[in-house]
Amino acid sequence: MEQKILGNIHSVESFGSADGPGVRYIIFLKGCQMRCKYCHNPDTWAKPCGNMDSPKEGEQWLSAEEVLKKAKRYQAYWKNNGGITVSGGEALLQIDFLLELFTLAKKEGIHTCLDTSGNPFTKEEPFFSKFEQLMAVTDLVMLDIKEMDEEKHKRLTGQSNANILEMARYLSDHGKAMWIRHVLVPGVTDDEADLLALRDFVKTLKTVERVEVLPYHTLGVFKWKELGLPYGLDGIVPPTEEEVKRARKLLGQLET
Repeated sequence: MEQKILGNIHSVESFGSADGPGVRYIIFLKGCQMRCKYCHNPDTWAKPCGNMDSPKEGEQWLSAEEVLKKAKRYQAYWKNNGGITVSGGEALLQIDFLLELFTLAKKEGIHTCLDTSGNPFTKEEPFFSKFEQLMAVTDLVMLDIKEMDEEKHKRLTGQSNANILEMARYLSDHGKAMWIRHVLVPGVTDDEADLLALRDFVKTLKTVERVEVLPYHTLGVFKWKELGLPYGLDGIVPPTEEEVKRARKLLGQLET
């Protein structure tokens, strides 16, 4: 008997307005391999401790049908350009569940958006075939590019960015709509040369609809403390409005 695919859900947001076009129902999945120093959801990092048959206390395993049913309660608010967004954690770590959810959503004409760091991307199997299927039922990919310089990226996240940039090129070559997002951290991700390198890279991509500069904030610092984790950006304050404007200008004012 084939095992039912379930997703390990961290949380949901019923009326999201910052993660894709229109009003979104946002599903946050658990698990992430990156360790971004500014992450405001470190509580999503851990992979499930239990499993779908014997979940640990606090874990929530749901089928794609169950998640979509919950999401559709809010469909009246989506109007013409809203829909569902799956984020994390890192959504691509649960690609089987994600593929099933988006396939069901597209059958009902629901706009689907993937919010991802791109970290799990590989052209190796079995991931790549599933990824190709997923892109066929994904309307928009919001891709975080945290740093263009690979060594800086490793220091910031603990991971390489080579496969992330490869994923961006793949999406461009295959006509998939993208929004590129960059978190602006003063003294960390605001170097002029790096921002110009990001601008030049984005110019090589054919399907980028929007580039967003996301100002660093400290709203998630308390989660690090609750988890007993040292926060590596202590003392860094959010960027000023002028610093954000400067970054947007360097990126070619692609943000709308």
